[in-house]
Amino acid sequence: MSSPLTDATNALSTSALHDLTPRQRKETVLATLPSAGTMLAQAASHGQSPSPADLVEPIQRINEVLRQYGVEFELNDTSRVITRIVDRETGDVLRQIPSEEVLAVAERLEELQGNLISLKV
Repeated sequence: MSSPLTDATNALSTSALHDLTPRQRKETVLATLPSAGTMLAQAASHGQSPSPADLVEPIQRINEVLRQYGVEFELNDTSRVITRIVDRETGDVLRQIPSEEVLAVAERLEELQGNLISLKV
């Protein structure tokens, strides 16, 4: 699968990067990357926002790498990414972002959407 970082790194010749210091390599690669949000903006303008199914596999790959550090990501049923810091020994959740309370409030607000303001006099 192609990514902006892979594309930017492959676009530069390895010999050109080899002669540079690590800082110069980093700055060279960063200069070739698209600006933040560009790909998301292009996808949104073309009606191609990622579906929840498109996010499952990348989140699983991220979890495989970060699980050893006690970090887990989850995509809930409303397509919100939930981040958890977990005690590796006990499995207890030390911190969750957003918290369960915030998720409950967001779910309730979605239910009330359109009913918060009454235009009847």
